[in-house]
Amino acid sequence: MAAPESVAAAQQAAPELAFDLRFTRGAFTVQAAATIGRGVTGICGPSGSGKSTLLALIAGLLKPQHGSLHFGHDTLVDTANKRFVPAWQRHFGLVFQDGQLFPHLSVRDNLLYGWRRLEPGTRRYELRQIAELLDIAPLLDRRPLQLSGGERQRVALGRALLYSPRLLLLDEPLSSLDDRLKQQILPFLKRIKLETGIPMIYVSHALAEVDFLADRVLTVDAGRLSGAGATR
Repeated sequence: MAAPESVAAAQQAAPELAFDLRFTRGAFTVQAAATIGRGVTGICGPSGSGKSTLLALIAGLLKPQHGSLHFGHDTLVDTANKRFVPAWQRHFGLVFQDGQLFPHLSVRDNLLYGWRRLEPGTRRYELRQIAELLDIAPLLDRRPLQLSGGERQRVALGRALLYSPRLLLLDEPLSSLDDRLKQQILPFLKRIKLETGIPMIYVSHALAEVDFLADRVLTVDAGRLSGAGATR
């Protein structure tokens, strides 16, 4: 992977994410404002509090009724000026709790799905690097149905990283795994943090996971965000 000095440079250069968003669905409203810097930001809260909705708004999977979202100098949402950049143009990496791998593709082809769609000059990583980082080289010729839950999540992480994302968004990525598998995956997430310098937002209701990974923690409760700027 990258040398420590290049990772440090990447961390220093990582743009800030600034948002002030309001989204209503039925009787439930998410209203959140924060400015997030480099490193890992944990977003915690009970089930149904709006954590995943907030992440979907940041990703561009949901469109807010009001507000703005900026990543560095890029304006991704500005409802006052009717600007909304869709998810596929934001170049953020997404990892969900079930991995969402393509069952008909090999692990190798799942990993390279987004990588192949990038211009060669924008690719930050190669397959060998990510396979080594996540210890999945022996799995490359298998299909997803031949993998354990932990292996599937590592492949999902690898696919997101090979997309060379500007920001990595993780939505309860370990919630479907038992404690043994969680203890296997968490060190790989820490390695991603330390060895790539990609800023991450990690959504979870498990405080132990967030404590292990995050540089700062925000809390969502009943659709309201608090704790912005709390650095650990």
